[in-house]
Amino acid sequence: MIRIAIDLMGGDLGSAATLEGVNRFKKEHDDVELILVGKKEELPTDGYKVIEANDVLPMTAGALDAIRKKDSSMYKAISCVANKEADAVVSCGSTGAYLSASALILKKIPGVSRPALIAPFPTKIRGKKVVILDVGASNENSGEEIAQFAMMGNIYAKSVLEVETPKVYVLSNGTEEGKGSPEGKEAAKILSESKKLNFCGNIEAREALSGEADVIATDGFSGNVLLKGDEGIAKMMSGMIKQAFKRNIFSMLGYLLAKKGFKEMTKTMDYKNTGGAMLVGVNGVVVKAHGSSDGLAFYHAIDVAYKLAKSDLVKTIEEGLAQ
Repeated sequence: MIRIAIDLMGGDLGSAATLEGVNRFKKEHDDVELILVGKKEELPTDGYKVIEANDVLPMTAGALDAIRKKDSSMYKAISCVANKEADAVVSCGSTGAYLSASALILKKIPGVSRPALIAPFPTKIRGKKVVILDVGASNENSGEEIAQFAMMGNIYAKSVLEVETPKVYVLSNGTEEGKGSPEGKEAAKILSESKKLNFCGNIEAREALSGEADVIATDGFSGNVLLKGDEGIAKMMSGMIKQAFKRNIFSMLGYLLAKKGFKEMTKTMDYKNTGGAMLVGVNGVVVKAHGSSDGLAFYHAIDVAYKLAKSDLVKTIEEGLAQ
């Protein structure tokens, strides 16, 4: 039985949206215990194990807020994993507060310099994903930390995406050897000397979603810019395509012919179907759902936590780094 603690509060759309995702997930899985944490008046009256929490952290909350407010839904949900009452935790609350509190409460896996937020991105190759880390757990990282991100991403790609020999790259502003930030160049040098993974060199942002790479390592600031940039481009392209097909009767007819293909493309690029990002490097499965998650997006975030807990990824990363 997989046990998942759910922070019902803190999302942009409120507890109704997160509860919608929770109810849908429960209907489809009988091997999961969902522990719901939130305000008493917003918790369901039956069917779930519930934990009352009087405080809700706002999206502006920082690391100190998360640690000080021990009666918040976020703190109590994370504590469920720390106390071995749950195998995973999911929240769509403040990213800074959630990641900082998770790292402080759950502690780092031995040997980990700094935890990283890892996210699977869709690529132009249907069904294939590339994992990118860090996408926002830190603003600054050393070359050694970026190299370790690559190693943890390699383990993730093998264990979760079942890629036998992942192709690992470092995000850079050029593919040539010697290109990139000082930290990126240091990471590339460390990885090129390692025989533990298939390091393929630098990759530019414009090729990140080409399907060539399985793992892309970068500092948290650059990774977060890449994440939000891709989200923005996907949203812009979707809007432009819709407008193009609304121009006249002939363009509308063209849309009818191409409707299936565009729906598949939209589904592939929609962050709601990706679910959430995982904080790797801590002693527990920690999944961060998008702040504006609706029921569908939160459902997929729970599904990510379920799969990661079931695959025992934390133990796999610990053993992999020890080797």
